[in-house]
Amino acid sequence: QLQASGGGLVQAGGSLRLSCAASGRSFSSYAAAWFRQAPGKEREFVASITWSSTSADYAGSVKDRFTISRDNAKNTVYLQLNSLKPEDTAAYYCAASIRAARAPSRSGAWYDYWGQGTQVTVSS
Repeated sequence: QLQASGGGLVQAGGSLRLSCAASGRSFSSYAAAWFRQAPGKEREFVASITWSSTSADYAGSVKDRFTISRDNAKNTVYLQLNSLKPEDTAAYYCAASIRAARAPSRSGAWYDYWGQGTQVTVSS
């Protein structure tokens, strides 16, 4: 029900925009987040956003470089990736939670729906 897209190969310093489109139900009242997982590493939190876009949270490693946003009319969440670094290389996953919260959790266990992942590869 969540379809992530927009990944690709980009040089260091470049940009990408990831999209996460929901289908089958409206996710406009759900909190949403992006996680990533590099080969041989654990999944890590990247960014989250409340259903109303009033609050966003970022991992320290991506703050000021990545921006999460959403368009509830399109049932889609975005992640803008700027100033990409080789260490940003990973599979990126979107997630959504039915829980309403002022501050969505950074824990993957808090989320109920997951997309299939889109690969981001940053070359040096």
